[in-house]
Amino acid sequence: MTAETTTLPAPPVADRHPPGDLALWIFILAELLVFAVLFASYAFARMHHPALFDHYQATLDRTSALINTIALITGSYFAVRAVPAIRADRAAECTRWLVAALAMGALFVAVKSAEYAHHFAHGMTLSTNPFYTYYLALTFFHFMHVLLGMVILAAVALKAHRGGYSAAEHSGVESGASYWHMVDLVWLILFPLVYVMR
Repeated sequence: MTAETTTLPAPPVADRHPPGDLALWIFILAELLVFAVLFASYAFARMHHPALFDHYQATLDRTSALINTIALITGSYFAVRAVPAIRADRAAECTRWLVAALAMGALFVAVKSAEYAHHFAHGMTLSTNPFYTYYLALTFFHFMHVLLGMVILAAVALKAHRGGYSAAEHSGVESGASYWHMVDLVWLILFPLVYVMR
């Protein structure tokens, strides 16, 4: 009597690289480095003008900033859901999640634009004082990244809608989601640093 030999399937090989396009990851890391330098510069300036920074920080609308934080976190959740959808070949579902993430980006832009309008109406500019120099520079730089992220998500959603992605080829969806997560991550540092910390 011979023992039967059971052959088990080989375990799946884990990806040894980040999801999406490697070139985009290099861009993301470069952008994070730029933001890190700007955040360090802000912290250094704050150390030299604590009273001024505390005073003008109180003029910011934390409620709007909190709404924007929730919008970006929710948008990242929607972007996360788009990736397994396309990996399962559900392009229509992937498209819906991407459009939902895009809507959260639009909410962020609308709220932030209203906040800028309020400050500009009260005469606040880059040259008003050191706090507003950093506040406007940091938040507007991030604002431009949100807009770029929305363009990327819109392009990816349109391609997904047209059947351009599948379970076999979906690196564009992963890349778009990864960029959106970077935008979210930066805001999660910027929000407490500029709006909350004293």
